[in-house]
Amino acid sequence: MHDLVRQAVLAPSSHNTQCWRFQVTEKSICISPDLTRRCPAVDPDDHHLFVSLGCATENLVHAALSAGFHADPRFKPSGEGAIAVNLEATQKRISPLSQAISERQCTRGDYDSQPISPAELRQLQRAGTGDGVSVQLLTARPAMEGVLEYVVAGNTAQMNDPAFVAELKSWIRFGSEEALRTGDGLFAGASGNPVLPRWLGSRLMNLFFTPKSENERYARQIRNSAGIAVFVSERNDKAHWVEAGRCYERFALQATALGIRNAFLNQPVEVGAIRPQFASWLGIGPNARPDLVVRFGRGPAMPLSMRRPVQAVLI
Repeated sequence: MHDLVRQAVLAPSSHNTQCWRFQVTEKSICISPDLTRRCPAVDPDDHHLFVSLGCATENLVHAALSAGFHADPRFKPSGEGAIAVNLEATQKRISPLSQAISERQCTRGDYDSQPISPAELRQLQRAGTGDGVSVQLLTARPAMEGVLEYVVAGNTAQMNDPAFVAELKSWIRFGSEEALRTGDGLFAGASGNPVLPRWLGSRLMNLFFTPKSENERYARQIRNSAGIAVFVSERNDKAHWVEAGRCYERFALQATALGIRNAFLNQPVEVGAIRPQFASWLGIGPNARPDLVVRFGRGPAMPLSMRRPVQAVLI
């Protein structure tokens, strides 16, 4: 059971906060939010937090099947909200998605600009679709340039927000020792940035981390991607946020199995003033919410981010 938790926590989370707790019994695992690891500046309504719980749930489902259990997750809206995952013995089946759990990463480097085949796009589309959640795959260059405009607008707004920058900096692990000690956060090396002591990395971030430099980087990386995936919930509530996380993680595992990289571009859905404009541009209904924006393509792997030990997330 602890090994299932170990594989579940290899899921992504906003700023790699690992904002989850696991309660294990003989036949079930309950995944609940760890609100001490909230990111109120970038995620004021806890949307990303519950998406992260969905990502961990999806990992758990595939890991369980490879261990001989059928996992049946149910969202419990009472209290803070949690996902109860009942486990029943079944025939063991190791799938390409379960094998991809340990290799999946948010690859924040450059891609090779080459298109993805139609057959692979269909596999990604199926993987990213769920109960009340759909995924739009944008591969035409004009559409991708349209997304870039919203990414730039959102990124500029965030980088001009002192609270956002302070929160982001608090989760960056500038050096290897810091990353190993905490087991969480955004390791600088995983983004292709220099690995430095915190005192030096923090000062250099103040000098070189600017809206202009970051917008130029996002423009380059969108233009060398094969496409952009936008995940959309038909309703804006925690149950659908969890489902969006499950759909994204299934998409990411399928992409990993195909040798395709992906990384988040969530600025258009994180800035409250921009999200409705982005939703209108996408042409989605008034009750729907764009949950996640993800670029994808082929490129080299980056260093993996850290994880805390299983004992640290157990209730």
